[in-house]
Amino acid sequence: MQVNRFIIAALITVFIATVAGCTGNTDLGEEKPNILIIMADDAGYHDFGFQGSGEMETPNLDRLAKNGVEFTDAHVTASVCSPSRAGLLTGRYQQRFGHEANSPPTDMGMDTSEVSLADALKKQGYTTGIFGKWHLGSAPKYHPNRRGFDTFYGLLAGSRSYFPAGYDSTSSRAMRYNRHYVGFDEGYLTDVLGDSTSAFIERNSSNPFFAFLSFTAVHTPMHAKEEDLNRFEGHPRPKLSAMTWAMDRAVGNVVTSLERSGQLDNTLIFFLSDNGGPPFNNSSNEPLKGWKGLEFEGGHRVPFIVHWMGELEGGSRFDGLTSSMDIYATSLAAAGVEVPTRLDGVNLHPYLKREKQGNPHQKLYWRKEGKAAMRDGKWKLIRLRDYGYRLYNLDQNIGETVHFSESNPTQFEQMKADLQAWERQMTEPWWHERKEWRTVTWDIHKALMENTTPEKLRP
Repeated sequence: MQVNRFIIAALITVFIATVAGCTGNTDLGEEKPNILIIMADDAGYHDFGFQGSGEMETPNLDRLAKNGVEFTDAHVTASVCSPSRAGLLTGRYQQRFGHEANSPPTDMGMDTSEVSLADALKKQGYTTGIFGKWHLGSAPKYHPNRRGFDTFYGLLAGSRSYFPAGYDSTSSRAMRYNRHYVGFDEGYLTDVLGDSTSAFIERNSSNPFFAFLSFTAVHTPMHAKEEDLNRFEGHPRPKLSAMTWAMDRAVGNVVTSLERSGQLDNTLIFFLSDNGGPPFNNSSNEPLKGWKGLEFEGGHRVPFIVHWMGELEGGSRFDGLTSSMDIYATSLAAAGVEVPTRLDGVNLHPYLKREKQGNPHQKLYWRKEGKAAMRDGKWKLIRLRDYGYRLYNLDQNIGETVHFSESNPTQFEQMKADLQAWERQMTEPWWHERKEWRTVTWDIHKALMENTTPEKLRP
């Protein structure tokens, strides 16, 4: 069955009206804020106006940053898509439940015993929806509708064409409305996902909502609308610029929907990328070293905005060490729920209200396929299995080129011990990426640890 985006919006409207009518509780909307997470896919750290880019045009996101809080030391839990999303939606290190590698096999996905953020908010009376990329398991038991989301419109896989394409109903790249194959027969995927999120927002005024706008932009394939490409004719990175412009436009339309429905002041908005930009979409992670898939800062330090016009002072920057896991705890606290002790994330609200000082996290950890890293304040440790360690001081050397282990042996040994102690709490990966990718990523890490140029970037 092929339907266009306007029919999709109508279907979503009917579903939301049904859910809202069944809850019988209209008071929650006055007491609890809406929660909106907007996630870019494979966006470069430097590729937004508010991040200092002079090439990318992102006026709507720049406005969100100007009126919100911009984070300078925020990180996701993994440098690739699927485990990063698992960490965000559970508020826990995904290594606790074996979700360490990317692209789960057909019969695997995010551990069903984990309580997702959608599960937790749904129990508090929230209407929940996800629009776009899932990538946390395509088997029925991992479906978004089984993980706390009332509404799902998107794809189960990690990427797809941005234009109508011939995916059949069995493909994980096909578009689905809840469990039904629908596809879309016109438009541009980034616009369609923004429109669907706007429809969800505008028809959901009687109950608080949790919406997750999970873009596929700016992940490959590099597809852009002709009129957007025309805007960037002669640009050094025309396709990426056009795709970024389209994503920013969709964000602007969603924020306009919040304004139009009178919900902007009572909506807590998070914006971030799921990991660093890769070489394959021509992204830039300056001034950071590395890219998607790596444990250097360019792999997991991301643009991060928190916007809550009715609650937080806008136009400020926050320099504390922060994780995407904190979105879970912050959202629950905003909804008036006690933050569970099982979470690895923390509530950011006291820091943003300046009731607490310093870092939300003194230490953060990463691990994937033989590569591992940790932060301890300004210090960064990277370990490559069967090769060795590097210790960096990010205050003095954000580019991770100068090794400090010999000049700081006590810090070096303590962080090695801390990393090993953390790993003893974790679970072995439930699946692995293909051997050829593990090999080339190991080689890239070794080259960058030696400050040399990798011989190849992919198998």
